[in-house]
Amino acid sequence: MTWKSIGIFDSGVGGLTVLRELMQVLPQEDTIYLGDTARVPYGTKSPETVTRYAEEIASFLFRRDIKLLVVACNTASAVALPALKRLLPIPVVGVIEPGARRAVEVTRSGRIGVIGTTGTIRSSAYTRAIKRLKPDAEVLTRACPLFVPLAEEGWTDNQVARLTAETYLKELQLAQVDTLVLGCTHYPLLKPIIGEIMGKEVTLVDSAHETALTVADILSRNSQLRPASEEGNHTNYVTDIPAGFVRIGTRFLGGKLGDVFQVVLDEGEEGL
Repeated sequence: MTWKSIGIFDSGVGGLTVLRELMQVLPQEDTIYLGDTARVPYGTKSPETVTRYAEEIASFLFRRDIKLLVVACNTASAVALPALKRLLPIPVVGVIEPGARRAVEVTRSGRIGVIGTTGTIRSSAYTRAIKRLKPDAEVLTRACPLFVPLAEEGWTDNQVARLTAETYLKELQLAQVDTLVLGCTHYPLLKPIIGEIMGKEVTLVDSAHETALTVADILSRNSQLRPASEEGNHTNYVTDIPAGFVRIGTRFLGGKLGDVFQVVLDEGEEGL
């Protein structure tokens, strides 16, 4: 029997934290990852442009015979998910709903904090997702744009990272949130320092990990899991020269990245 792959895409390297969680939760599965490094970042683009990019990538991955698509990008998850679900005849999973669902499950006070990029916070996607599940939740948000370059530079445990995190998180500390959603795929690299500053009473919700669990659940229910005895193979594509992606990506993945191929997405890639 031929087993299909899981497709994953992001605007750049951040989605590799989702891939890392998938590899831990489902080590037997093959994956195909695409980082749209030629057009990163998505957060500064219009919703229409992000949706067009997402449809091009989804079509590229679907033609490589994937069985499920993970939108490992908070911006694309916020604006393009409905369009992708209409486009593809396979399950499409974003990173926002799984994180929101877990936050609602673990909060005790109903006071939930969300940190993310400026674009994700401005979209209010996490707030809406949490409120759909728990209408009486109090959701407090904070954009933390400097966390992205800190993660990519590897500055995740020094004085610069600490001072930046203390400044960003002060309002959420004072508001006494008991749950904090890491609403950007770069932020798991800063989890130790964020957890230290927020304190043991605050539960950190890693959207990347929750997304991997959601994928495992869907594939299990659809009887599409590969046998546990198999070993997954992982293919990586980028839309710009791979050198920077490989250097940063190895750190994000927490291990060897493997082969990375550069591809050109044709205009009109939306057609399946």
